[in-house]
Amino acid sequence: MLHVLAHQGGWDEILLVATPMAVLAGLLLVARRRAEQEAAAEGRPHDR
Repeated sequence: MLHVLAHQGGWDEILLVATPMAVLAGLLLVARRRAEQEAAAEGRPHDR
């Protein structure tokens, strides 16, 4: 496993930063969709 985490020319560092950012962006999208669906079900307009 240590060999995999050794310096790989920079792409591994990009993954260490990009992966958590992508997960957070995905969670925000899911939360926004749920909030919009809930607002629509209650008859409230959603803000953009």
